[in-house]
Amino acid sequence: MEVELLTQDEPLARRQVDVAAIFADHHVGLVRLALIMVGDQATAEDVVQEAFARTHAGRGRLRDPDKALVYVRSAVLNGCRSVLRRRATVFRRAVPYEPPVWSAESAALLGEERREVLLALRELPRRQREALTLRYYLDLADQETAETMGISASTARSTIARGLAALGRALREGS
Repeated sequence: MEVELLTQDEPLARRQVDVAAIFADHHVGLVRLALIMVGDQATAEDVVQEAFARTHAGRGRLRDPDKALVYVRSAVLNGCRSVLRRRATVFRRAVPYEPPVWSAESAALLGEERREVLLALRELPRRQREALTLRYYLDLADQETAETMGISASTARSTIARGLAALGRALREGS
Protein backbone atom coordinates (compact mmCIF):
# COMPACT_ATOMS: atom_id res chain seq x y z
CA MET A 1 0.00 0.00 0.00
CA GLU A 2 1.60 3.25 -1.07
CA VAL A 3 0.13 6.72 -1.41
CA GLU A 4 1.37 8.84 -4.27
CA LEU A 5 2.12 12.47 -3.58
CA LEU A 6 3.13 15.49 -5.63
CA THR A 7 6.19 17.39 -4.45
CA GLN A 8 6.65 21.13 -4.60
CA ASP A 9 10.17 20.74 -5.99
CA GLU A 10 9.19 18.32 -8.71
CA PRO A 11 5.58 19.02 -9.75
CA LEU A 12 5.53 16.33 -12.45
CA ALA A 13 7.40 13.70 -10.46
CA ARG A 14 5.74 11.54 -7.86
CA ARG A 15 6.80 10.94 -4.25
CA GLN A 16 5.24 8.08 -2.39
CA VAL A 17 4.25 7.54 1.21
CA ASP A 18 4.54 4.00 2.43
CA VAL A 19 1.08 3.38 3.88
CA ALA A 20 2.16 -0.14 4.84
CA ALA A 21 4.93 1.31 7.01
CA ILE A 22 2.48 3.67 8.67
CA PHE A 23 0.20 0.70 9.26
CA ALA A 24 3.04 -1.37 10.77
CA ASP A 25 4.19 1.47 13.02
CA HIS A 26 0.84 2.84 14.18
CA HIS A 27 -1.84 0.15 13.78
CA VAL A 28 -1.80 -1.00 17.41
CA GLY A 29 -1.99 2.54 18.78
CA LEU A 30 -4.81 3.46 16.43
CA VAL A 31 -6.77 0.35 17.41
CA ARG A 32 -6.30 1.32 21.06
CA LEU A 33 -7.52 4.84 20.29
CA ALA A 34 -10.59 3.44 18.54
CA LEU A 35 -11.14 0.97 21.37
CA ILE A 36 -11.34 3.79 23.90
CA MET A 37 -13.77 5.64 21.69
CA VAL A 38 -16.12 2.77 20.67
CA GLY A 39 -15.71 0.31 23.54
CA ASP A 40 -15.13 -3.00 21.77
CA GLN A 41 -12.13 -4.53 20.03
CA ALA A 42 -13.82 -5.88 16.91
CA THR A 43 -15.40 -2.55 16.03
CA ALA A 44 -12.16 -0.72 16.81
CA GLU A 45 -10.24 -2.98 14.43
CA ASP A 46 -12.89 -2.50 11.74
CA VAL A 47 -12.70 1.30 12.09
CA VAL A 48 -8.90 1.28 11.76
CA GLN A 49 -8.97 -1.12 8.82
CA GLU A 50 -11.52 1.08 7.05
CA ALA A 51 -9.38 4.18 7.70
CA PHE A 52 -6.33 2.56 6.12
CA ALA A 53 -8.40 1.25 3.20
CA ARG A 54 -9.75 4.73 2.54
CA THR A 55 -6.26 6.20 2.82
CA HIS A 56 -5.03 3.75 0.22
CA ALA A 57 -8.02 4.35 -2.05
CA GLY A 58 -7.62 8.16 -1.81
CA ARG A 59 -3.88 8.13 -2.34
CA GLY A 60 -4.16 10.41 -5.36
CA ARG A 61 -5.63 13.21 -3.26
CA LEU A 62 -3.01 13.09 -0.50
CA ARG A 63 -0.34 15.70 -1.20
CA ASP A 64 1.81 16.07 1.93
CA PRO A 65 3.70 12.97 3.10
CA ASP A 66 4.15 14.49 6.55
CA LYS A 67 0.37 14.64 6.98
CA ALA A 68 -0.37 10.99 6.14
CA LEU A 69 -0.42 9.86 9.77
CA VAL A 70 -2.54 12.86 10.77
CA TYR A 71 -4.95 11.97 7.98
CA VAL A 72 -5.22 8.36 9.15
CA ARG A 73 -5.76 9.44 12.79
CA SER A 74 -8.50 11.82 11.67
CA ALA A 75 -10.09 9.06 9.61
CA VAL A 76 -10.07 6.77 12.66
CA LEU A 77 -11.73 9.46 14.80
CA ASN A 78 -14.31 10.11 12.10
CA GLY A 79 -14.98 6.38 11.84
CA CYS A 80 -15.48 6.19 15.60
CA ARG A 81 -17.90 9.11 15.45
CA SER A 82 -19.89 7.34 12.74
CA VAL A 83 -20.04 4.13 14.76
CA LEU A 84 -21.22 6.03 17.83
CA ARG A 85 -23.87 7.90 15.80
CA ARG A 86 -25.17 4.61 14.39
CA ARG A 87 -25.27 3.09 17.86
CA ALA A 88 -27.16 6.08 19.20
CA THR A 89 -29.85 5.71 16.57
CA VAL A 90 -30.09 1.95 17.12
CA PHE A 91 -30.05 1.84 20.90
CA ARG A 92 -31.38 5.31 21.82
CA ARG A 93 -29.92 4.78 25.24
CA ALA A 94 -26.52 4.91 26.91
CA VAL A 95 -24.63 1.64 26.92
CA PRO A 96 -22.38 1.29 29.96
CA TYR A 97 -18.76 0.83 29.05
CA GLU A 98 -17.03 -2.22 30.45
CA PRO A 99 -13.45 -2.66 29.28
CA PRO A 100 -13.12 -5.98 27.42
CA VAL A 101 -10.92 -8.70 28.86
CA TRP A 102 -8.77 -10.30 26.19
CA SER A 103 -5.25 -9.95 27.56
CA ALA A 104 -3.26 -9.43 30.72
CA GLU A 105 -2.88 -5.78 29.75
CA SER A 106 -6.62 -5.22 29.58
CA ALA A 107 -7.15 -7.20 32.79
CA ALA A 108 -4.88 -4.67 34.51
CA LEU A 109 -7.16 -1.90 33.22
CA LEU A 110 -9.99 -3.36 35.25
CA GLY A 111 -8.56 -1.85 38.43
CA GLU A 112 -11.18 0.21 40.20
CA GLU A 113 -9.44 3.57 39.81
CA ARG A 114 -8.88 3.14 36.08
CA ARG A 115 -12.42 1.91 35.64
CA GLU A 116 -13.71 5.06 37.35
CA VAL A 117 -11.55 7.24 35.11
CA LEU A 118 -12.79 5.47 31.98
CA LEU A 119 -16.40 5.83 33.11
CA ALA A 120 -15.88 9.51 33.90
CA LEU A 121 -14.13 9.99 30.54
CA ARG A 122 -17.11 8.40 28.79
CA GLU A 123 -19.42 10.98 30.36
CA LEU A 124 -17.47 13.93 28.94
CA PRO A 125 -18.64 15.66 25.76
CA ARG A 126 -17.29 13.97 22.63
CA ARG A 127 -14.83 16.72 21.75
CA GLN A 128 -13.29 16.83 25.23
CA ARG A 129 -13.10 13.02 25.33
CA GLU A 130 -11.34 12.95 21.96
CA ALA A 131 -8.91 15.71 22.93
CA LEU A 132 -7.96 14.04 26.22
CA THR A 133 -7.58 10.64 24.56
CA LEU A 134 -5.36 11.99 21.80
CA ARG A 135 -3.27 14.10 24.17
CA TYR A 136 -2.77 11.71 27.08
CA TYR A 137 -3.43 8.23 25.73
CA LEU A 138 -1.65 8.59 22.40
CA ASP A 139 0.71 11.17 23.92
CA LEU A 140 0.34 13.57 21.01
CA ALA A 141 1.53 17.15 21.29
CA ASP A 142 -1.11 19.88 21.34
CA GLN A 143 -0.41 20.73 17.69
CA GLU A 144 -0.77 17.09 16.59
CA THR A 145 -3.98 16.79 18.60
CA ALA A 146 -5.30 19.92 16.91
CA GLU A 147 -4.39 18.68 13.43
CA THR A 148 -6.02 15.31 14.08
CA MET A 149 -9.22 16.92 15.33
CA GLY A 150 -9.22 19.60 12.62
CA ILE A 151 -9.11 22.52 15.07
CA SER A 152 -6.56 25.19 16.01
CA ALA A 153 -3.85 24.49 18.59
CA SER A 154 -5.28 27.05 21.01
CA THR A 155 -8.72 25.45 20.74
CA ALA A 156 -7.14 22.06 21.40
CA ARG A 157 -5.37 23.38 24.50
CA SER A 158 -8.53 24.99 25.88
CA THR A 159 -10.59 21.86 25.12
CA ILE A 160 -8.00 19.74 26.93
CA ALA A 161 -8.02 22.12 29.92
CA ARG A 162 -11.84 22.10 30.09
CA GLY A 163 -11.85 18.31 29.74
CA LEU A 164 -9.34 17.87 32.56
CA ALA A 165 -11.34 20.18 34.81
CA ALA A 166 -14.58 18.32 34.06
CA LEU A 167 -12.86 14.96 34.57
CA GLY A 168 -11.49 16.14 37.92
CA ARG A 169 -14.93 17.29 39.04
CA ALA A 170 -16.52 14.01 37.97
CA LEU A 171 -13.92 11.95 39.82
CA ARG A 172 -14.28 14.04 43.02
CA GLU A 173 -18.07 13.66 42.89
CA GLY A 174 -17.75 9.91 42.40
CA SER A 175 -15.53 9.50 45.47
